[in-house]
Amino acid sequence: MLIEALLIGIWAGIAGIDMFDGLTHIHRPIVTGPIVGLILGDMTTGLIVGGALELVFAGMVPLAGAQPPNVVIGGIIGTSIAIITKLDAQAAVGVAIPFAVAAQAGITLLFTAFSPVMHTADKYAEEANTKGIDNINYLGMAILFVSYFLCAFLPVYFGADKAQAIVQAIPEWFIGGLSVAGGMMPAIGFAMLLKIMLKKEYVAFLIGGFLLVTYFQIPILALALIGLCIALYDYNSKNGEKEVVVVKEDFEDGI
Repeated sequence: MLIEALLIGIWAGIAGIDMFDGLTHIHRPIVTGPIVGLILGDMTTGLIVGGALELVFAGMVPLAGAQPPNVVIGGIIGTSIAIITKLDAQAAVGVAIPFAVAAQAGITLLFTAFSPVMHTADKYAEEANTKGIDNINYLGMAILFVSYFLCAFLPVYFGADKAQAIVQAIPEWFIGGLSVAGGMMPAIGFAMLLKIMLKKEYVAFLIGGFLLVTYFQIPILALALIGLCIALYDYNSKNGEKEVVVVKEDFEDGI
């Protein structure tokens, strides 16, 4: 388990850097889940659990000082525990959230402790010391990597066997409760996402999509492609309107 825990820790460190610096979105559970599954030898479960966790975290976005549960640790630890302990995807969601909340609390403390360094960055900016600013950014990324590495490595390496024993000792009704709670999480995630994105102009599309899936049994992939077509048409139409240039003409002597 040492090699697997090290690889998962390294992957968590890379994903943690991406969350704040790279932002290529490899830190999302839909990506981290299959990678963890590949490391632990069960990519199918990794993909299933990663997809379930992605639905949960889809609507959890940071807003100013309000930080949601940590998506990187939640996705990686949730998937790892699900594979190691043979939990189903819904129960894994219920297990992942406490880890995600604890990790985000730690990251918030880390950022608070690191805030005085900003004064040094301001000083370097006044001096036009770009190398100094680069070094501060590299230092921040290194600290992030180590923090995420430890948050993922320690539970997987030291807690794998204990986690499996604990899960086996947990009563059936409690596991069932976790599954029910985990099943509710995606709905909460979508509700939060709709609260942010939904405008009155888009209500017709929401109702139309609901009707197509519920009454006409259209597959989700087909519905997504229909939505893509509508989005592309709307985008191109608005761009066409912006490109219209009105040329002002001069009129002389009634001509």
